[in-house]
Amino acid sequence: MLVDKQAVAQKYAMHDRDTGSARVQIAVLTERINTLTEHFRTHQKDHHGRRGLLMMVSRRRRLLDYLKRADLETYRTLIDGLGLRH
Repeated sequence: MLVDKQAVAQKYAMHDRDTGSARVQIAVLTERINTLTEHFRTHQKDHHGRRGLLMMVSRRRRLLDYLKRADLETYRTLIDGLGLRH
């Protein structure tokens, strides 16, 4: 259930020490959201965890909105790479 943040950060980082850019934060949140989604398939009544999931989704939404305003091309490549917006 744990997400390998370092591997995700290396994949989406803009340079070798990049750990906090919007791209990396969105990628890490997406991995955590996907992991929690699988968790809720077996634990439907985990409402406290669901609240955390919803907070992560809204944080990712805000970061995506920021990235779309700041750098549209990076936004498009990132959502294609993460498989968002089918």
